Amino acid sequence: MTTTVITGSNRGIGLELCRQASARGDDVIALCRQASAGLSELNIRVIEGIDVGSDRCMRALPQQLDGVQVDLLINNAGILTRQSLDSLDLDEIRRQFEVNSLGPLRITRALLPNLQPGAKVAIITSRMGSITDNTSGGHYGYRMSKAAVNIAGVSLAHDLKSKGIVVVLLHPGYVSTDMTEFSGTVQPAESARGLLQRIDELSLETTGSFHHMNGEALPW
Repeated sequence: MTTTVITGSNRGIGLELCRQASARGDDVIALCRQASAGLSELNIRVIEGIDVGSDRCMRALPQQLDGVQVDLLINNAGILTRQSLDSLDLDEIRRQFEVNSLGPLRITRALLPNLQPGAKVAIITSRMGSITDNTSGGHYGYRMSKAAVNIAGVSLAHDLKSKGIVVVLLHPGYVSTDMTEFSGTVQPAESARGLLQRIDELSLETTGSFHHMNGEALPW
């Protein structure tokens, strides 16, 4: 049985990833700050109090998952603050870096002893972190933090390849969730289904790649 760990699991894409991974037979471990009613209904293991934007999670997780072999780690947790050049809030930008950029690095490092050869690490990023794809500007903190996690993901792919661990960076689409104020054009179920398909296809030959959940290769 595949053991799958998912961060940011209490709503939106994360909740749907938990639902679909569990439905297909994965042993799912959901990480979140606080469980939602929807997450509690899934009858999976939930570990609360995990804030990926805090260094404390690096100390708490190894204790919680001591001895658990993790086959798939999905770094999904993220935040979005909309900001223009005229309304910059540097504290909010720093917070986005803590969660969106450093969060996946914290969680992956904390669970590295649990990841065995053949394991997969997925980082749910955004095409808004693509420099080539930026044709509209704005969203400074979100764009910058996603660009940062993209390069972190590529470094992880290089560093973990010798261990037989593969890494992928995935754009979930413009999903209708709280984060997008439900203005997205893709439903969470469709996004999660595409993300899991891309993860299933991942191999050492394609480690470090950046893809849309629909399979499209994205520019850096």
